[in-house]
Amino acid sequence: MRLPMILGGLALAFAAGLHADRVLPHAEAQPAATAMSPRIVNLLALTEDEIGPLINNTDLRSRLLVSAPEGTVAVQSGNVLKHFHANADEIQYILDGTGSFWLGDREVQVRPGDFIVIPRGTHHAGSRASTGRFRAIAIKLPPQQAGDTHPVP
Repeated sequence: MRLPMILGGLALAFAAGLHADRVLPHAEAQPAATAMSPRIVNLLALTEDEIGPLINNTDLRSRLLVSAPEGTVAVQSGNVLKHFHANADEIQYILDGTGSFWLGDREVQVRPGDFIVIPRGTHHAGSRASTGRFRAIAIKLPPQQAGDTHPVP
């Protein structure tokens, strides 16, 4: 009697997983970063194509540089829609571009050299470059899970 119930439950869970795979949005896959090793990457010399293709019909490109169980480091280029992450803190360091950036409930001006601390749950980005193109180092602690980018109007 228990075996049919267990098999029925497994079949239901499998069907739900297949349905979720078709309905829920997928995070854009990033090429795997090389293992942690001594190296130098000139982030300002990278071309847009070397950073990567535009993600999901947005103006954002991203290249994963370091991936560890504790966090990730990427270089990003472009303007980002306003959003938040429920399960990851983010730190950004602006390398290039000036313009506006939402941080919480206020729009602030950012420029190269700015270090932005974004605790999980904080609305951020909605960036608009006024000169150049935004290029930033983005650190996510812990690594951002698929589906943890929540758009904000």
